[in-house]
Amino acid sequence: MTPENLAKTPLHALHLELGARMVPFAGYDMPVQYPLGVLKEHLHTRAQAGLFDVSHMGQIRLRGAAAAEALESLVPVDIVDLPVGMQRYAMFTKADGGILDDLMVANAGDHLFLVVNAACKEQDLAHLEQHLEGRCEVESLFDSRALLALQGPAAAEVLGRLAPQVKTMTFMQFTTLELLGVECHVSRSGYTGEDGYEISVPVAQAEALARALLAEPEVQPIGLGARDSLRLEAGLCLYGHDMDSLTTPVEASLGWAISKARRVDGARAGGFPGAERVFAQQKEGVASKRVGLLPQERVPVREGAEIVDAEGTVIGRVTSGGFGPSLGAPVAMGYVESAHAALDNEVFAMVRGKRVPMKVAKTPFVPQRYYRG
Repeated sequence: MTPENLAKTPLHALHLELGARMVPFAGYDMPVQYPLGVLKEHLHTRAQAGLFDVSHMGQIRLRGAAAAEALESLVPVDIVDLPVGMQRYAMFTKADGGILDDLMVANAGDHLFLVVNAACKEQDLAHLEQHLEGRCEVESLFDSRALLALQGPAAAEVLGRLAPQVKTMTFMQFTTLELLGVECHVSRSGYTGEDGYEISVPVAQAEALARALLAEPEVQPIGLGARDSLRLEAGLCLYGHDMDSLTTPVEASLGWAISKARRVDGARAGGFPGAERVFAQQKEGVASKRVGLLPQERVPVREGAEIVDAEGTVIGRVTSGGFGPSLGAPVAMGYVESAHAALDNEVFAMVRGKRVPMKVAKTPFVPQRYYRG
């Protein structure tokens, strides 16, 4: 795709003004880095606060008395009992248990507020419209709202200058409040492993809000490059890489996200696409699963690298990999045969024909610092 054919977020002109290097991503012209550079952007977010433009993500509103029950028929997550003012991680599954996308769902009181991945948003919207027709109203906010993420240990102090009440919010809380006189949806969540917020703002006011946040001394603009290294260190999946329609929540090591009420012995067991296969896998195990990987040499191991055992037999592949600036070492995630998935087990990545030793490791690779109160 040429830059002329790419979609632009409402902050596109601001990115250019800030000297961003732009790249195609999910059909959008997006900033991969600013003059600070990926390494310093990453470390700045961990130390202070970074502002990310994530307006390419899809925002969707579900309205109606039966909206929670309707959405619950598409995800293995408890939506019916999701309290007002709280957000939850969810996955759309298909008939064989494969993951169509992962998403965030918030109970805003009079509606459910969804954030879905950029590359999947049109198919997700169609999926919701097809399956929820007649049960609730599905409203696309793709063109009307922008999305900003303010991440890092100084995020609460910075956003608190505009709205003091955000400081008392805890991880995964969601509220609607005014920022610079404009109604915004704010959740205390993010994709970096740090404390922070995601802010849904009307398109017309997005640039003013971004400029106001960037004017604070703790805040730097952060691009997709550091967003990727931050989420990898935090052990967070990227859809289309670490999971996809061919992997189930169990294989993707996301069994924790299947709510208690929806599990085989839960109050509302099953009722989501692929439940039988998912439950069978939970009981019997899987052939391969997603694990954290720590390369034992200072060689970055990239997505797509084959993983082999000591005899050279292929036992899996790397799905995300790179350098972890906070860790000061390479990190990776990938799928390995379950027999090789035990912690500290030694496996090898094939990098340019050479074997790089790796250890199966716990994620996150750096401690998560979500604010739980």
